[in-house]
Amino acid sequence: MGTILSVRNLTKAFGGLTAVNGVDFDLREGEILGLIGPNGSGKSTMFNLISGFLPVTLGRITYSGRDITDLKAHRIARLGIGRAFQSSMLFKELSVFENVYNGFHLRYRISQWKSFLHTPEAGREEEQARVEVMGILDFMGIAKYKDVLAQNLPHGHQKILGVCLAMVIRPRVLLLDEPLAGMHSEEAAAMGAVIGKIRDSGVSIVLVEHNVAAVMRLCDRVIVLNQGRKIAEGLPGEIAENREVIEAYLGRDEDEERFYAP
Repeated sequence: MGTILSVRNLTKAFGGLTAVNGVDFDLREGEILGLIGPNGSGKSTMFNLISGFLPVTLGRITYSGRDITDLKAHRIARLGIGRAFQSSMLFKELSVFENVYNGFHLRYRISQWKSFLHTPEAGREEEQARVEVMGILDFMGIAKYKDVLAQNLPHGHQKILGVCLAMVIRPRVLLLDEPLAGMHSEEAAAMGAVIGKIRDSGVSIVLVEHNVAAVMRLCDRVIVLNQGRKIAEGLPGEIAENREVIEAYLGRDEDEERFYAP
């Protein structure tokens, strides 16, 4: 199983604060890689660096053999690295279908004047986009909600809709930032099934999630950050028994059972 995304000595400094400090890791093709750590450990900053929303201070990011360290976010997305939108990024007053359809601007090839003039080429492109939108919604299990306003969806379905937006670019790598946040057990199980289905379709996934128990169930490998540094990497069972990881989350005197709770 080859490497599709590689991070070497990745560092991000904000003035005197180093949010990510010399982190190395590889994402293998067809795996789900968990990225966990206490609040403030650098997880979201890591995603912002990989997806091009923040410039890198030091280090290198390689995707499919290509150095993408200094590329802008839109170019990284077009290469095939998708990042799921949080529900707050949805167009709440638009329908489910309209939300995903609007996401096709990253792949839209017809010039604005051709679209304005309703040329046959623009019409074919728009019809293809509509077909692909319905394909994504069907794949993700929310096609029956296509006409529902995003604001009227249950929380779990709003989160799935956010992942649908990331799927528009046909990603080879998908960055999922807390996809289970705020979900009850049934919603979390549904999202877990969706994540597994996406991986089985050939997409490699990096998953940031505070629900450690879910990470242990879903992920093939897990990386742990603390204060911007990588403190552990291994199989879920190895990470669950790592004393440094448990202490980073709970401190030495806390009840360890809290670490594994859903």
